[in-house]
Amino acid sequence: MAQKPSIPKGTRDFSPNEVVRRNYIMDAIRGSFTSYGFQPIETPSFENSETLMGKYGEEGDRLIFKILNSGDYLRKVDEGLYAEKDSGKITSKISEKALRYDLTVPFARYVVQHQNDITFPFKRYQIQPVWRADRPQKGRFREFYQCDADVVGSTSLWQEVELVQLYDDVFSQLKLDGVTIKMNNRKILSGIAEVIGEEDKLIDFTVALDKLDKIGEEGVKTEMLSKGISETAINKVQPLFEASGSAEEKLTMLSGLLATSKTGMTGIGELKFIVDTISQLGLKTASLEVDVTLARGLNYYTGAIFEVAGPKGVAMGSIGGGGRYDDLTGIFGLRDVSGVGISFGLDRIYLVIEELGLFPDTVSATTQVLFMNFGETEALYAMKAINELRAQGISAELYPDATKFKKQMNYANKRAIPFVVLAGDEEMEVGNYTLKNMENGTQETHSLESLLVAVT
Repeated sequence: MAQKPSIPKGTRDFSPNEVVRRNYIMDAIRGSFTSYGFQPIETPSFENSETLMGKYGEEGDRLIFKILNSGDYLRKVDEGLYAEKDSGKITSKISEKALRYDLTVPFARYVVQHQNDITFPFKRYQIQPVWRADRPQKGRFREFYQCDADVVGSTSLWQEVELVQLYDDVFSQLKLDGVTIKMNNRKILSGIAEVIGEEDKLIDFTVALDKLDKIGEEGVKTEMLSKGISETAINKVQPLFEASGSAEEKLTMLSGLLATSKTGMTGIGELKFIVDTISQLGLKTASLEVDVTLARGLNYYTGAIFEVAGPKGVAMGSIGGGGRYDDLTGIFGLRDVSGVGISFGLDRIYLVIEELGLFPDTVSATTQVLFMNFGETEALYAMKAINELRAQGISAELYPDATKFKKQMNYANKRAIPFVVLAGDEEMEVGNYTLKNMENGTQETHSLESLLVAVT
């Protein structure tokens, strides 16, 4: 017997109902993106390796899927290099392209490549899959969709304010209450590294701090020590681990800690503006929280950073994130173009909505009306009605074969189709249709006009 086929770990097939539910989420996100003035673009699923490598830090680079060169990909590897068995050296010889890790770096490449055709500030949204060679687990996949909104060409903090509102707008539409938008600022983290005397270890500091929710306070401190950050320096940041209270109280604590750092105080000022403005404008369902340990260990963030946590009681990682990246386009040769953006984690949002039972009953891949097939003449009569139903936006179909009635009814039951229409000799003679409600078993006779009303 042939072995049953399978798919790679960290990837999934999606059933019709799953696809419809995913589209429900994407439609809500896309609608909000559009209402906030963002324009859609798309970029290739793979990029030149040099576009992606070195943009996500050492850990991120390890998670990039490399694509082997076409043909004899080992032809550029001489025997000496092959004998070294150094994967880092060999990779550059056998792979020139890679699957995109996220949508932000490809977007930066797009901006630089098309800068003469873009009107700045440029607000774009993008909904496409990305790939990461990560260890699969609940809510973490190797292939998943990101839904991004970014603005480039403006340093205004009003963009950050709008992105907080955008998060709130989407989650409000999805009826997802209790979402928390966490926020910090990379300038604050840079200032902390400065005042504890570890400026040269900023990346190690933020990467370790970013793991707080995974490995805990002691785990973070252990990793910092292993990276050469002194115990004295770690003790100075203890207030971060103990921070609590309102946004105002946390900002006051940070002001005391960073009083001697100009960079840190600038970050506090930016954070305060966003918090105060949102406080005046208000949010629909989400809450905004200052998280002084939020780091997001990606090298390109330079200002505000965001991370979205789902409702309490739902075991799930972040369902969104983003931040300000003043220098990202500079790595591709376009200087002084500031950008800020956020991303929605479609797959995790799906799991949260599913766990909470928040998908509306109307979100279904099920046909609304199935017409029984009693033969060629009857099928033609049915198709005329089906055309009218479809023209009114009602999903309808004809069972394709004039087979046993029981088999056709079983099909309707398995598909959970709510209405079945029977049209045989008696109905055709007077121009009527018999409508069967599959939920309660009742049957009614209708003209075509009343049939259209009865199934809506």
